[in-house]
Amino acid sequence: GLKSARVMLVGEQPGDREDIEGRPFVGPAGQLLDRALDEAGIDRRATYVTNAVKHFKWEPRGKRRLHQRPNRTEVDACGPWLASEIEYVKPDFLVLLGSTAAQALLGSDVRVTRIRGEVMDDTGLAPHVMATVHPSSILRARGDEERRQAMAEFVKDLRAVARYSRSRSASR
Repeated sequence: GLKSARVMLVGEQPGDREDIEGRPFVGPAGQLLDRALDEAGIDRRATYVTNAVKHFKWEPRGKRRLHQRPNRTEVDACGPWLASEIEYVKPDFLVLLGSTAAQALLGSDVRVTRIRGEVMDDTGLAPHVMATVHPSSILRARGDEERRQAMAEFVKDLRAVARYSRSRSASR
């Protein structure tokens, strides 16, 4: 992403496609993220996108590599890299996608379901921080209606980021 990005998005860890291509959010969850950002009015090219954990943890299932959730030791081991990225970019708005990203930066007791969509100021990480769901959770939703509703809520969270970013641009 851009060093000058005002919005930084932090996910969990690379998935299979990301591991193969060496870029974050290029697989199915990344495609959904792109669609949600577009609907929210955020240009992904103007953001910085990364992950809390820098390696793809997986287990073999036939010819497929299936995602495994990183453990606390793995999250903590990757913490210095993530902290360096945040320091380098100095985003105005940090968006934490899912519980791994939220817990990596806000503490292991954080629950996204409790703080989702809430803009937190003065966290010491960035001027403004918001936790929301990881796009992969939308892909796992059961049925079309549940998936549609989950996507609408995700876009709503991202629209709040877009509104804030536009209002900050206008005030500069």
